[in-house]
Amino acid sequence: MRNHFDRLLNLEQTDKALPLIYPLLISLGAGALFSLALAPFYWWWLAILSPALLYACLRQRSAKHAFFIGWAYGLGLWFVGAFWLYTSIHVYGDTHAALSVLMIFLMALAMGLFSALQTWLYRRFFPETPLTFAPLWVFFEWAKTWVFTGFPWLFAGYAFTERWLDAYAPLFGVFSVSFVVILLACALVEIIRGRWFWSIPSVILLLGAWGAAQLEFVSEKAEKPLSVSLIQGNIPQDLKWLTEYQDKTLIIYENLSKSEWGRDLIVWPESSIPMFQTDIQPFLLNMELQAKRTGTAWVTGIPYFDVNQSIQNNNPMFYNSIMASGSQSQGLYKKQRLVPFGEYIPLHGLLSWVLPALQNDPSMSSFSRGPEQQSALMIKQHPLAAAICYEVAYPNLTRRNAQNSDFLVTVSNDAWFTGTAGPWQHLQMVQMRAKENGRWFIRATNTGVTAFIDHKGHIVKQAPQDVATVLRGDLPAMQGHTWYSRLSDWPILIFSGLLLLLGWFYRPRQIDVSFKSRR
Repeated sequence: MRNHFDRLLNLEQTDKALPLIYPLLISLGAGALFSLALAPFYWWWLAILSPALLYACLRQRSAKHAFFIGWAYGLGLWFVGAFWLYTSIHVYGDTHAALSVLMIFLMALAMGLFSALQTWLYRRFFPETPLTFAPLWVFFEWAKTWVFTGFPWLFAGYAFTERWLDAYAPLFGVFSVSFVVILLACALVEIIRGRWFWSIPSVILLLGAWGAAQLEFVSEKAEKPLSVSLIQGNIPQDLKWLTEYQDKTLIIYENLSKSEWGRDLIVWPESSIPMFQTDIQPFLLNMELQAKRTGTAWVTGIPYFDVNQSIQNNNPMFYNSIMASGSQSQGLYKKQRLVPFGEYIPLHGLLSWVLPALQNDPSMSSFSRGPEQQSALMIKQHPLAAAICYEVAYPNLTRRNAQNSDFLVTVSNDAWFTGTAGPWQHLQMVQMRAKENGRWFIRATNTGVTAFIDHKGHIVKQAPQDVATVLRGDLPAMQGHTWYSRLSDWPILIFSGLLLLLGWFYRPRQIDVSFKSRR
């Protein structure tokens, strides 16, 4: 039986391994190329080529070598793929350019350990086959959503948003798309090596994507679409929190909104009101009265000071929040996943030197984390599920918030990353969340990319970046549930776990168990 499975999984090792320096350099370059598969470049084929090169580089390697090959891949992946952080650290954080690059390099080294551990486990415990490499990849992408609060970025599945394979997203989520992408990448390597058997599962997966695209999980409700206006204020990040600029910010948003009163919903972006609600009660009351007079719901991002909780805890409780008011509307959503060095500073006393210009920024006031169970915003009898900025990168968090909603809304301030790939990668994630949950996504941002995204993840309308503007749309409420919205990530995680269990049980005797290659 064991020999049969060894032959089926192509476990014979007959190729001569290259010197270690070659796979290290190839993997470093492959990781660096990966981000070009994502927005705004959309060279999707690199999402197959990049992991395919890593898979090939691991051939016949000891677990020790595999660790460093994976680390090289992860270093290239994160240093290039997340280099958009440089703008926020150097330009707005007032950190020296060299130190900013060093910080990104250290972040890439740390995040690269995910890939290093993944490849070490692959060569330490499992046979060399796509059926173990792909599920390990899925588990480590999933781990990035929760280890040390998570940094869920640069997933392989995002490269195929609006591209064929994303049809798996409403069934089993973005991790299932990643699974298919990585399996196809590894199968390509096996086919090139003459293992033609792998063309069969490849064709099946492609046909499966076509079949999944024919399925309809949700439908429009038989009622008038919601007329929505998104206000993009284009407030410069270096001025946004200055006390002397706060009144001008409010005037900009008021003026842009004047022509929109009377529509069903007006949405202002994240922290568009740069003051706590306790400091600006007259303004909020006037806006609410204006909304009620014109029959409009008004949703805005605002820092929220919870007075009652602060008294109870004997500690100030600040939240990054979304508030709904106006005609037939109410609700408050408090952000659950906070951005390290963006909304709070870990080990504040020890690390205050990291971003010196941000220490007195109100947006850095050590925001508190919102509770997990929160009600949706109510907008004219429509439940509106909310996500603030970075939260939309978390698939299961968005899925949980989206339960029993008619629409999804996310507000963001990507001015921190103006002119980089960051805002576009962020938008791509919103598209995937819309596809996973079968709901229209309303995305209001300060500088872009403000957009309406339909329930299939397609961008229907988007505003130009870095201009003050209004984006209007009429959105249908959706009903029904995708498989993913019901089942979460469990199906793909369980399936991946079973494949790994099978691979471990039928692993060949020559599998590396001592950091030394066995023959």
